[in-house]
Amino acid sequence: MFGKSAIYPALEELKQPLSPKQLEILKNQLESEKPNVSSQSLFNYAWGLIKSPHYKDQQEGVEILTNVFRDDPSMRRECLYYLSLGSYKIGDYSNAKRYVETLIHGEPDNTQAIALKESIDDKITTEGLIGIGIVGGVLALGVGLVGALLRKKRH
Repeated sequence: MFGKSAIYPALEELKQPLSPKQLEILKNQLESEKPNVSSQSLFNYAWGLIKSPHYKDQQEGVEILTNVFRDDPSMRRECLYYLSLGSYKIGDYSNAKRYVETLIHGEPDNTQAIALKESIDDKITTEGLIGIGIVGGVLALGVGLVGALLRKKRH
């Protein structure tokens, strides 16, 4: 549907962080609702954190979404989708895939989730190939060093 070279729009949207003022507004909303913060306010703040360029914020956003998912069954669909996006952004591709597959299981015709899964699968394949290349390079270097040491001992 989107093809291997297509860039999934939601992943591009995640690269556009909220301004510090916008994020502060979302955080102030949480503060104003204490001690009974709504799931929607938590979700909104987590969404803002996931869009952040800072890894720590992104992780916090995923943690908040995990709690909302667990505590509010009515928000599970939205949480699964953004948990997948957030996990993808922090490099946790196995959880990103698990979340999006759970969403697709419940909504097999969800084209947005299917496209996201394709992007995740592409990233996993790319990362796997890079990993194989690194391991192969290290292995070749090790074999070369051992060979050099053995030649040196013979002389």
